[in-house]
Amino acid sequence: MANDQYTFTDPAKLYAHITAEKQHQPEPGLDAKLDPKADLGEESYRGSGRLTGRKALITGGDSGIGAATAIAFAREGASVALSYLPEEEEDAQRIAGIVREAGATVLTLPGDLRDPSYCRDLVAQTVEGLGGLDILVNNGGKQMFNEDLTTLTDEQFDDTFKTNVYAMFWLSKAALPHLPAGSSIINTTSIQAYSPSDILVDYASTKATINAFTKALAQQLAPKGIRVNAVAPGPIWTPLQVSDGQPQDKIAEFGEDTPLGRMGQPAELAPAYVFLASAESSYVLGETLNVNGGMPTP
Repeated sequence: MANDQYTFTDPAKLYAHITAEKQHQPEPGLDAKLDPKADLGEESYRGSGRLTGRKALITGGDSGIGAATAIAFAREGASVALSYLPEEEEDAQRIAGIVREAGATVLTLPGDLRDPSYCRDLVAQTVEGLGGLDILVNNGGKQMFNEDLTTLTDEQFDDTFKTNVYAMFWLSKAALPHLPAGSSIINTTSIQAYSPSDILVDYASTKATINAFTKALAQQLAPKGIRVNAVAPGPIWTPLQVSDGQPQDKIAEFGEDTPLGRMGQPAELAPAYVFLASAESSYVLGETLNVNGGMPTP
């Protein structure tokens, strides 16, 4: 069998053939144009039926962590609805094709997470198209670096909070009437919530907010049998980084300051989402699962 997520390996040497290179894409960025390509688990993720019959909505499902999660969910037996920006259609269709190859139903539902009406319609279309909803992955995000608070515009601050925080609120609220006991809400936070960079003031602030939202909502929904958790990635190679998520002069050394000495790949995040979505994590609520190459967190 080819290498998969169960293969015994040295994590410090894993993905040594994938090194970040200086490049720029206009926001939001595409996996199709990323060089080198990120590993989404297309060739490596092997499912074992842990999400058979489940119905998932994943925002930011066209690329990066969201795409890797969609592939993993599908290979674990779940039906999947993908949310993404219309400009990301090329990436979304590729992921939808991989999901279909796994034998899963997939919905492609483009739109802007900053729009509350789209968020509410997204849930309604998912429920109708998949016949229900029991996994919500709030993963879609906006990250643009800024080196001087005096030049951080009101528009960027607002857009970052609407995309990362408000959409999570709108989607979770709309989903709740449809989520049966046993359902799971998984939010994507970041190492930035604990160790914020000086050039990501707005982004880091949203990620700290996501942590607090996750822990508070987990307590509120626990009696209903709905579990709420978060995954906190470290430096992961995705189009977000090359579309002004990081300055160009930092791309080539992206991730080198982690204890493992390298950036992570989306495929390394997907198993965390599978675990939190599955019944294996039945006693895990309000948890922030750090997948960051060994960077210390509280």
